[in-house]
Amino acid sequence: MRLKDKVVVVTGASAGMGREMTKRFAEEGACVVAVARRREVLEGLQKECEGFAGKVEIYAGDCGSKEVCEGMIQYAVEKFGKLDALVNNAGIMDDMAGVGDFKDEFIDKIFNLNTFGVLYAMRAAIRQFLTQERADPDLPRACILNISSIGAQHANAGVVYCASKAAVESATKHTAFMYMEEGIRCNAIAPGGIMTDIFGNMPEPNEEGMMKTSKNSPLMGRLGRSDEIAAAAVFLISDEASYVNGQILGVNGGWMCY
Repeated sequence: MRLKDKVVVVTGASAGMGREMTKRFAEEGACVVAVARRREVLEGLQKECEGFAGKVEIYAGDCGSKEVCEGMIQYAVEKFGKLDALVNNAGIMDDMAGVGDFKDEFIDKIFNLNTFGVLYAMRAAIRQFLTQERADPDLPRACILNISSIGAQHANAGVVYCASKAAVESATKHTAFMYMEEGIRCNAIAPGGIMTDIFGNMPEPNEEGMMKTSKNSPLMGRLGRSDEIAAAAVFLISDEASYVNGQILGVNGGWMCY
């Protein structure tokens, strides 16, 4: 078991990549705190993971809220006595609009969840990590994994979404540098088009933005799967990745090759 006895917080755990990561982490022996707004869906996930090598606890709340981000870290420590990894996965899409057409409402809505919530959660996790003794001097103390997007470097979505994810990638590299001497790693996964609920929850798309940003999509051949993201995540939060820090791993079917 690659994550035996590790304590992991996963945001956006009720569906898609977050749900799949939660299941894979628990299968690999981790104690997982699954965080999302819909408690009833989290309860179903918790039940689905019964009998796995690890354990799943749930924490319901809006991951864009500072109080929820701080509370979920505290809850994990209260339940399991420590925190080994934070996975910031919660996120929402915009309407694919360019900078000349974006709607004011998306600035607060998207940045609150995709960026500000990530920063709040990272701050809470780092503060907790620094209180914990380093169990093995040859291994990192703990790690953060952020779920970014190829949109941070490629126009595959609207300008607000892309900007929110670019900020996450910058924060990832900054955190990796600032805390490497303390044995804290920080990496990100940049998925391409992954078939998740995020598409069904998108607002009505901006027609011009959708037309332009979808031009390259057929070159991918297919959409990715949540389990393909989960497989990469297991590696990045495991001790197998102990020398991987400050990296943005593209899991996108080669989308960034052009």
